[in-house]
Amino acid sequence: MRILFISSSYLGDAVLTTGVLAHLMAQYPGARFTVACGPGPADLFRANPRVDHVHVMRKKRRSGHWIDLLKEVWAQRWSMVVDLRGSATSYVLRTWRRRVLRPNHSLHRVPHIGSVLGLDPPPCPTVWLTKEAEARAAELIPDGRTVLVIGPTANWPKKMWPSERYAQFALQITAPGAPLEGADIMLQGGPGEQDQIGPIYEAIPQERLIDQVGSDLVTAAACFKRAALYVGNDSGLMHLAAAAGAPTLGLFGPTQENLYAPWGEHAAFVRGPRCLEEIEADPAFDRNSPDCAMGDLTVEAVYDAAIALLEKTTGKAGPR
Repeated sequence: MRILFISSSYLGDAVLTTGVLAHLMAQYPGARFTVACGPGPADLFRANPRVDHVHVMRKKRRSGHWIDLLKEVWAQRWSMVVDLRGSATSYVLRTWRRRVLRPNHSLHRVPHIGSVLGLDPPPCPTVWLTKEAEARAAELIPDGRTVLVIGPTANWPKKMWPSERYAQFALQITAPGAPLEGADIMLQGGPGEQDQIGPIYEAIPQERLIDQVGSDLVTAAACFKRAALYVGNDSGLMHLAAAAGAPTLGLFGPTQENLYAPWGEHAAFVRGPRCLEEIEADPAFDRNSPDCAMGDLTVEAVYDAAIALLEKTTGKAGPR
């Protein structure tokens, strides 16, 4: 049995499809899987021992990336094609069963993705780890070491909470008497994103800083499994942290938490006093400018939300 699983090009969306893939693997233990996705999340799927092949879709003009996929998979008669991109390509492939996700702009992405197989409740996103990634994470976060992970970057400047506030928050929640007293602080982000978060490097004592900005995603996921708390912008790393099981707090501003809040009982989100519609209605809001649109989200609000999440997930209360 061969199954073609067409996931997303974007890291966050791809992570949110992993629960459905895990469900298929449990339902069909003898099946062989091919995954098609973008270059960003490819290594996450390669870490899955049940995946025979990952076809990396690199965007090209005139839908050339879809043509490349079609050339590679056309000769195979598939037992099932699961297309979470809702593409036309899946309709021309030879398959016994075809499951194509239809658009839905009102439902959170996880139940929306689960609906492609009629799964209710939907399966939670998950991660697969290599032994090498687990060993590296154990070096960075040994057993018994408390680490706060923050993800202060994003692919859109407007949804990046100011770095100065991340630094204030990190120092406050790890201060004497705070819930994560004495914790080290790990920074996570994509390659080349260090320049975006200079104030954090300046504020956090070097002996407490674990700089993993630019590290590979599988190692990042392994670190998230060991983290005491993850706090970050609405981004792919936020979804990866939640999928890895870390207590995850997502910070939202000009994006939709009803569609993209981190998923799971161990996850939560916080935004400032304005909803998305109010932010977009602000005459000063310019979608194409590099200015932050999260200035009304205070350090105090994030701290209180983090405390509430830690109380929920660990039962440990702390000063507010």
